Amino acid sequence: MISLLIIGLLALFGNVKDIMADKDSSLQAVTRASGEFSKNFYEVVAKEQEGKNLICSPLSASVVLAMAAYGAGGNTAAQMRAGLHLPSNDEVAKSGFQNLVDVLNNVKGVELRLANKVFVDKRFPLKSSYQALTTTSFRSAVDLVDFSKNVEAANTINSWCAQQTNNRIQNLIPPDSLSSDSALVLVNALYFKGNWKTKFNPSDTHDRPFYVNGVTKKNVPTMYMSASIKYGEIDELNAKFVELPYKNEELSMIIILPDKLDGLPELEKKLKNFDLRRLNDLGYERDVELFLPKFKIESTLELEPALKKLGFADMFSYNANFSGISDVPLQVAKVIQKAFIEVNEEGSEAAAATGVYMFLRGPMPMVPKIHFNVDRPSYFAIKNKDVSFFAGKIVDV
Repeated sequence: MISLLIIGLLALFGNVKDIMADKDSSLQAVTRASGEFSKNFYEVVAKEQEGKNLICSPLSASVVLAMAAYGAGGNTAAQMRAGLHLPSNDEVAKSGFQNLVDVLNNVKGVELRLANKVFVDKRFPLKSSYQALTTTSFRSAVDLVDFSKNVEAANTINSWCAQQTNNRIQNLIPPDSLSSDSALVLVNALYFKGNWKTKFNPSDTHDRPFYVNGVTKKNVPTMYMSASIKYGEIDELNAKFVELPYKNEELSMIIILPDKLDGLPELEKKLKNFDLRRLNDLGYERDVELFLPKFKIESTLELEPALKKLGFADMFSYNANFSGISDVPLQVAKVIQKAFIEVNEEGSEAAAATGVYMFLRGPMPMVPKIHFNVDRPSYFAIKNKDVSFFAGKIVDV
């Protein structure tokens, strides 16, 4: 079997103001599509990770799946584009991704690195039209490698990925996943690190109670801040939220805190039908005393079951059609996402990697301060007005 491996490696990115202020309809169409996919993606993944910490990147998954979708044909393309909520006009969508990448490469005030690369085995008959698509719409470069030297090829790809993500994504490609039958690896690498607009004072960080569930509690390092930040109450979710802006004020982290100590499962059930864009109107500046645990979360997610539930069934079957990538029949064997986030007094650092493994079936007002104490399992997201770049839940610290 000749295998085709598509990897997407992303981390958090910003310049939200530029993204949403841009009047280009293609860019707006892509961000709206990502927002719709994000809600469905998080709902399914969170359910599979019940009772566990979670960090995932809906955008990472949507970008790499879009790269595969535009190499698909027939029913496979129809399913993937529907699942991703992509615009019906391919040219609009492709232009939108191109604009998205270009905007992200011009972010100011945060550390951001965005790069794409296609690692192709020197024997693999990649269609020139697909190479042109990834080069133009996803701003990717092409490198020839020899997958028969699997250790050397894996080291080449992993070194590039680590370099692009400040070493947060390590050993993404196991050498034993490559062989002389491997065909190509598509990589989308994006790394973000941003400081809070208002930093937490480390001297105010102390051990405070965190309720893992309604009964069990433990003492964990918890940061403290007294500041004017956006705060709001969400009656239909039985929850409250705060929004913490990063230094460039174009990207923020939202934290949604259930009213009940054990209210996260109920909250997650309701999130799919709640438009996170409404938080822009529900919140308002208040003097808040915020208690937030320091946390670091790493997740490895096998996404095939989740994607099948979202309608991506054909690409995993013998009926898969990826004729836009090569004339040789292909199908997806595995989809994996690895993600990382760390939140501390200075700010946040995040990274994610999504891999789509494919193989051939043939040769080749003045009020008292608000107390917001994140002392229980809660939902968080790093987002702009329309799109969640990262989403997750703190269950245990």
